[in-house]
This record gives sequence, structure tokens and C-alpha cells, in this order.
Amino acid sequence: MNSDTPVPVASPTSAPRRTLLEPAPGETLRRVRSYFFEGLCVSSAVVVLVPLFLIFVYVVSKGLSGLSLDFFTQLPKPVGDERSGMGNAVVGTLILVAIGCGIGLPTGILAGIYLAEIGRGKLAAAIRFIADVLGGVPSITIGVFVYALVVVTMKRFSALAGGIALAIVMLPTVTRTTEELLKLVPAHLREASLALGVPEWRTSLLVVLRTASPGIGTGVMLAVARIAGETAPVLLTALGSSYWSFAIDRPIASLPVQIWRNATSPYPKWQQEAWTGALVLIVIVFLLNLLARIATSRSVKAR
Repeated sequence: MNSDTPVPVASPTSAPRRTLLEPAPGETLRRVRSYFFEGLCVSSAVVVLVPLFLIFVYVVSKGLSGLSLDFFTQLPKPVGDERSGMGNAVVGTLILVAIGCGIGLPTGILAGIYLAEIGRGKLAAAIRFIADVLGGVPSITIGVFVYALVVVTMKRFSALAGGIALAIVMLPTVTRTTEELLKLVPAHLREASLALGVPEWRTSLLVVLRTASPGIGTGVMLAVARIAGETAPVLLTALGSSYWSFAIDRPIASLPVQIWRNATSPYPKWQQEAWTGALVLIVIVFLLNLLARIATSRSVKAR
């Protein structure tokens, strides 16, 4: 070897080459963290779903045997009469939920639009505060308030009073859900609509609200599911009835109140009807959620 030939010397700052098969520095730790938090999320989901599944299975096992045509077509009968049912309570629940939605949904959605699109300053902050506080108020307190405001004024219990109470119960959920989802709509959609000369109110209703409608529909169904099972405010406002009633200015039956009365009775037949009524109430809430999902999915496909 010639002594004049330079010998290559490795630079002290040069790092060894890493092949593609070798993990990057810290990759193993990142994967462990990822698997840990994925497992934590799955475990949390199981913890939430297992009690719900067990409750549903238990209600089905208790109430399925009482399902019959008479349950939906007959009125509550005295002990000993086999042809007894809760048909008036099923119809009354649908009427009360319809009145509550007719009052609460437009009010809550418009309030959410105001807070997200227009509301600024102390008034908007006060509305948000009231909505948050109202969401934590016990429903029986709302029932007492509507009793003093509507029932005492009308001098009678009525379906209208029950619907107003349910509307107040669902207002905080609808308002805050609408506001938060409208805030998630990208600003460039608003800017594009306004740049085309569309008025601000039409932009809010036809562009922003339509974009957020699937999420708002989910919030609405959560509110409907809550009011469908409320007992205390309905008992203090609509009272209940043992007869068919379709008038909104008269007392009306409802499934939650009828379930409560039958469940607290000493008669096995009435207790069985209470379990069946609970099952029917769950099915009604499920069908309402399913219809809302179908409606919102069609609106998304139409766009």
C-alpha cells in the first residue's frame, strides 16, 4: 500500500445509516402509548354499553310477555279484567312529546343560531348562563313552575301545560347543541355565501344551519329521549287520565305516569303492565331516533 494514499477517516459527527426496517427513535414508546390509549377508549365504551345492554335485556325479558293488541287498544281496567291496556297513555305520550317539540325545538334552535351567529356581549353571555343553569335544574322544579304559571292560570290540568313543561326541559340541550355545532361550520362557507350577495339571515338558515343539521338532529333526539320519559313535570301539569283524550286543554294520560302508578301498585297484573309500558316507551324513543337518523342522512345526501 502506497504511503501517499490518503486513509479515509470517519467524521466524528456523522451518524450511522438506519435501514427502513429499523424503528425510528422513540417509535416503540409511541406505539405502546397508542395501544394503551386505544385499549382505554375501548374499555370505557364497554363500561358504558354493558349496563345499557343489561337494562334493555332485563326490560325486554320482563315486558315482552305482556305485549298484545289489547295493550295498545284498551284502557286501564280494574284488577281482574284481563282486557286491560295503556292505549290512552301511548297516544298521550305522543301528543305531549309533539307539543313539547313544537314549542321547544323552534325556540331552542333559533336561540342557538342567535348565540352562534349574532349574539355578542352581556346578553349572549346571560342567555348561555341561563341555559347552562336550566340544564341542571331538576325537572320537578320545572313542573312546579309551570303548575304555578299555567295550571293555576287555566284552573285545570292540561296537555298544553305538560307540553310547555317538557319544552322547558328540552330547551337547554337544544340551544347549547345548536350553538356549538354552528360554531364548527367553517367560516369560508359563510364568507362565500355573503360574497355572492346572500343576506346574512338566509346564510345562517340555508347554509350554516343546513350544514350542521346532522349534528343538531342528534342533539334534538337526545332532548326528545329525555322528555319522553319524564314523570314529575307531567304529573304536576298534565296529571293523567283513565280515558281517551285528544284535547290539549284537558288532562291527558302518559306512559311515564301510568308506569309509575302501575309499578307502585301491589297487583302483579298491573306490575306486568308497567314493565310492558317501559318496553314500549324504549321502542318509541328508538323509533324516533331512527326516523331522525333517516331524515338527517337524506338531507346530507341531497347536498
